[in-house]
Amino acid sequence: MLLLVISCKKESSTVQSSDITSLSVTQDFSTDNRVLAGHTVKIGKQVWLTKSVDVSHYKNGDRIPQVKNPAAWASLTTGAWCWFNNDSTTDATYGKLYNWYAVTDPRGLGPIGWHIPSYEEWTTLFTFLGGPRVAGGRMKEAGTLHWAAPNSDATNLSGFTGLGIGRRFPDGTFHSFGYEGWWWATTEYVGNSELAMALVLFSEPRQGGTIGIGKLGGFSVRCIRD
Repeated sequence: MLLLVISCKKESSTVQSSDITSLSVTQDFSTDNRVLAGHTVKIGKQVWLTKSVDVSHYKNGDRIPQVKNPAAWASLTTGAWCWFNNDSTTDATYGKLYNWYAVTDPRGLGPIGWHIPSYEEWTTLFTFLGGPRVAGGRMKEAGTLHWAAPNSDATNLSGFTGLGIGRRFPDGTFHSFGYEGWWWATTEYVGNSELAMALVLFSEPRQGGTIGIGKLGGFSVRCIRD
């Protein structure tokens, strides 16, 4: 069940380059002694990581289970991760996919000093970048290396560098590699406790938005600075 939520606020097509800056960081990314040596980007008043989470442990060191089997994934009520299509070669570029239970586990997911965004924080980003008609193109990596052709609207003006990893369905199957990118929010969907909010970008067209979707989906995770 998908419920696309699109803001009706007046959109602005202007994004000032002075509001978008990149800076190098070296940050402890997980408690298994891995180090994120990547980049952040400042978009408006927010600072985002430009790499999706790829950890296999919570912040306190507890292991997050990897679940490959579709039936096992479909029956989960606790946190888990997987690679797209259970292919470990996707990890370096795309990171891992997580269910919502991992995202909201109180042990924490992601580096110290960063957190997984709420629905409101995603909305702030999308609004700053011009709203649903144009923000998607400004958040996607340009070209067709990590998106399906033609990806003609993508400019990555924001520096967010969203990639089209696709997603895992609640039944444990994988879909839409190159055609969609999904990132969790920590917010439940109002009125239906079986759903949570996520941000989705498409290869075509430039539109994207926030969506209420089942918590057993396997999506990417992107962090915002505390």
